[in-house]
Amino acid sequence: MVALACSRKKDKFVNRAWHDVTTKNNTLYNGRIAYDLGRQDIVDTYKDNFWEVLPIERMIVSEDVRLPSEVLNQNFDKAEEKAVKAIQKHSMLIDDRERNPKIDEAFLLLGKSRYFEQRFIPALEAFNYILYKYPTSNTINHAKVWRAKANLRLDNNEKAIEDLTRMIEQEYMKPQDYADAVSMMAQAYINLKQKDSAVTFINKAAIHTKNFEEKGRYLYIKGQLLNELGHKDSANWAFDQVIDLNRRTPRRYLINAHMAKSRNFDYDSGNKEEFLELLTDLEENRENRPFLDRIYNQKAVYFKTLDSMDLAVEYYNKSLRTNSEDKYLESINYYTLGNINFDNKEYAISGAYYDSTLQRMTVDSKRYRVLKKKRVNLDDVILYEGIAKTNDSILTVAAMSPDERIAYYSEFTEALKAEAIAAEKAEEIAKIKNQLPTEQRFNQNGTGARRGKETSKGAKFYFYNQTVVAYGKTAFKRTFGNRELQDNWRVSSITNPAAVADIDQERKEEYSIESDPAFDPQTYIAQIPTDQNVLDSLKTEFNFAYYQLGVIYKEKFQEYGLATSKLEDLLQNDPEQRLIIPAKYNLYKIYQLQGNTSKADEFKNNIITNHSDSRYAKILLNPEEELQDDSSSPNAVYNRLYKDFRDQKYALVISKSDELITKYGGEDEFLPKFELLKAQAIGRYRGFEAYKEALNYVALNYPQSPEGKQAQIIYQVTIPQIENNVFVEGVDEEKNHKLMYTFSTAENEQALALKEHLENIIKELRYDKMKVSLDAYTKDQQFLVVHTRRDRLGAEGLGELLSLGKTEDSRGVDLTKWNRRKKYYKKVEAEYFTVASPNYRILQIHKNLEGYNKQPQTEETE
Repeated sequence: MVALACSRKKDKFVNRAWHDVTTKNNTLYNGRIAYDLGRQDIVDTYKDNFWEVLPIERMIVSEDVRLPSEVLNQNFDKAEEKAVKAIQKHSMLIDDRERNPKIDEAFLLLGKSRYFEQRFIPALEAFNYILYKYPTSNTINHAKVWRAKANLRLDNNEKAIEDLTRMIEQEYMKPQDYADAVSMMAQAYINLKQKDSAVTFINKAAIHTKNFEEKGRYLYIKGQLLNELGHKDSANWAFDQVIDLNRRTPRRYLINAHMAKSRNFDYDSGNKEEFLELLTDLEENRENRPFLDRIYNQKAVYFKTLDSMDLAVEYYNKSLRTNSEDKYLESINYYTLGNINFDNKEYAISGAYYDSTLQRMTVDSKRYRVLKKKRVNLDDVILYEGIAKTNDSILTVAAMSPDERIAYYSEFTEALKAEAIAAEKAEEIAKIKNQLPTEQRFNQNGTGARRGKETSKGAKFYFYNQTVVAYGKTAFKRTFGNRELQDNWRVSSITNPAAVADIDQERKEEYSIESDPAFDPQTYIAQIPTDQNVLDSLKTEFNFAYYQLGVIYKEKFQEYGLATSKLEDLLQNDPEQRLIIPAKYNLYKIYQLQGNTSKADEFKNNIITNHSDSRYAKILLNPEEELQDDSSSPNAVYNRLYKDFRDQKYALVISKSDELITKYGGEDEFLPKFELLKAQAIGRYRGFEAYKEALNYVALNYPQSPEGKQAQIIYQVTIPQIENNVFVEGVDEEKNHKLMYTFSTAENEQALALKEHLENIIKELRYDKMKVSLDAYTKDQQFLVVHTRRDRLGAEGLGELLSLGKTEDSRGVDLTKWNRRKKYYKKVEAEYFTVASPNYRILQIHKNLEGYNKQPQTEETE
């Protein structure tokens, strides 16, 4: 018996050992291999954003809703599968106790795989199971750290801190386990915005970790947190620690530590020469080639700070040419170049840079919205700067004496001629080179590579030089004649004798630069306008553009220097009366904002003394009175005019709008409002074509204002929908017909009397759904409309009864008896007709009443 017992015990031991070996060497081994591959995938695909505080752990958490069977990474799915298999096949749960010591490792692998598959609650269950079933496991601390990670992903930061604190205080931990624990505590404090506590724990993690990749990451995060806390010296010390690791940590941390430390450089007290030497060394180090985008950017910042703008622009462009994967860095480069060009008054170029910036920014972020607004405002600047520049050039030349014009354009054409001669010589040289052997063509004056470099450095791209382009077109035409755009254009003349003859004829006619009118000063002098009305119009446009630019720079960009320059230049240029007072008032506000009290008082006194009747003088004399509360302000006037519009006083609105547009012409905000209201009144009063023309005017002249954009939308969307003036047929049965009475505008009293009479009848008869309105039609006609809510026969029947005066009040009367009470109303003698609602809309839009009266009648009406 003893021998049998020993034999069974031995078999049990062998069986258990076999399960241990199988679990460890087969299933779990394969699972760990798959898990390691999945982790490596994350490391390879994850892109750190060094412009923000780095997360402790690299993992992109997807917020997309996934199907139950959907897998993020096949390696983690396989690792989970192997862990489950190990648990199911090799678990030895005997007497409520696990006898296989490797099963806790299987559960740990299961939880970690689920964690990286972003199934955090199932992962938390696996880690809790280890803590519950295997309290003596050698992976217990590891499981506690991973449980804290899962809690962090579930936003249970306080719970994670509590568990980790208890573990650190109560358990003996290996240095790496301790580093993992305190790093997770640092992440929890970062999530809770407690950065000072996070610094303490991330520093402990950096000290105790044995992984130099982690050490470099932790020290860099420490520097970022200290930067955000405002401790730049301590942050620089943390970045120095990263730099001191050198090749023991990934180079991305080392380079970004250099860059972060460079951003903290004090240009007032620091050694600028030594700093530049450091950046140059980083630039020239071959190991740093993948990071040249950041190094070039930092050198650009250095030169920009020292006001070396040409070098700054050069290095910003170098950074862009590296084709960086860092979109945020590219957006900074484009944005800065846009600002530089804006300061240099290159507004079109600046707008292009801002467009590139917006393409690389997160849509709907605060930075995106701010820049988008600035970019939209820049459209106005580009428009008005273009007008001002063009008109100023024309007016300047027009004011010259004949001798001055000849001298001016002679200098201009001589420069053009010199470029054309140089281009002609270059073409001849190119022809000669093309006849040389290939070896000689590319190896003259040194190697081909060096020559190409010299050429690219000194030459300009062909199509950037308009003179060279024009000369090239002329040379082509002289050689080949007029060719159609088609395939095989070179040989097309072979089968076309006429074309060959034309080419021969043109070749006989020698082209001479000396005889080309493009190089004759009189060609340009003849285009100068001399009509005084044209010159006055150009001057008016120029002054208005300068006023708009002054207001835009003041209100939208807070560029008070530019605004002051534009407005003061405007006042020196004899502007029209409507711009003088607003320009002075804006200058007063600018000097007030700048703290220049003497200049502000000068313009204030000027307005009060010379323009005492203006509303601006009233505002200055009564500072407590807000502009919008002033009864004479554009806002109050517009509201009164809009009330007239709703009251169908369209003629008054049109005439009054013309007056107010002239009066408030300097008000950039209100001018398009009056224009759009006028356009709407024109549409109601004069019909479709006039409305279309008026909308187009508003859209073209005020494209950047909300009203101009609204007009553009109406023109593009609504106008095509309402341009059809054909009346709708087959609507007789629809209960939307109107009973119409036509009156001239001179018969307004009769129309109002009939309106009152019909309203009394409808009220007495309790026709609650019927309404009566007096609608404007044209300047000569108006409609009295009874909205019957009946079909055509019902509406015509009502009109007939009203014309007979036999509309009957039958309330409370037995209609089956002959002796019922009857009440008759005064008959309506005015002529009437009926129209369905959709046709009435067409009638009002297109003003085609005559066409509607010619419509064929239905058989029932006849």
